[in-house]
Amino acid sequence: MTDAQTFSFSTGDLSIELAAPEHYQRVGELTAESYFAAGHFDSPDNQYLQFVRKVAERAAQTEIYVVRRAGEIIGSMTLIRAGSEYADIARADELEIRMLSVDPAAQRSGVGRFMVQASIERARLLPGINAVSLTTGSSWKRARSLYESMGFTHFPERDWVVPNTEIKLVVYAYSL
Repeated sequence: MTDAQTFSFSTGDLSIELAAPEHYQRVGELTAESYFAAGHFDSPDNQYLQFVRKVAERAAQTEIYVVRRAGEIIGSMTLIRAGSEYADIARADELEIRMLSVDPAAQRSGVGRFMVQASIERARLLPGINAVSLTTGSSWKRARSLYESMGFTHFPERDWVVPNTEIKLVVYAYSL
């Protein structure tokens, strides 16, 4: 059993655990649905939304977590170390959060904050990890406000544009 398999975090009525193979379909659907519902993509068939549905492939190189409330999966996130093909920005001493998603019906109820806090707690357990990093859309004000309220710092020199698009992503990091 790996340390990822034994990691858990809970507060109030929320708990987080490593996603099992039987959760992968729900994780893929939840991620694609929440991104589309938020208006980040014009079509539910967008290439990136197809990519986030490939959870089993991602799980082979990353840690994918699910959040439950009353037994129901209402959120998920992927934690990635530098060197993985799924890492966009992770430096050698960073744990990167990607594909953080919350069921639209559960948004604005603290689930996103809970997942970010869980990622910080997970990072503290990993040798050599000194920070948690993530990207978010430059115009996604609610997400940026959440990260800033939790002590994340924007690093504009690390911001980037998604290739072949006009989507600007901004980079935040939290020092442990």
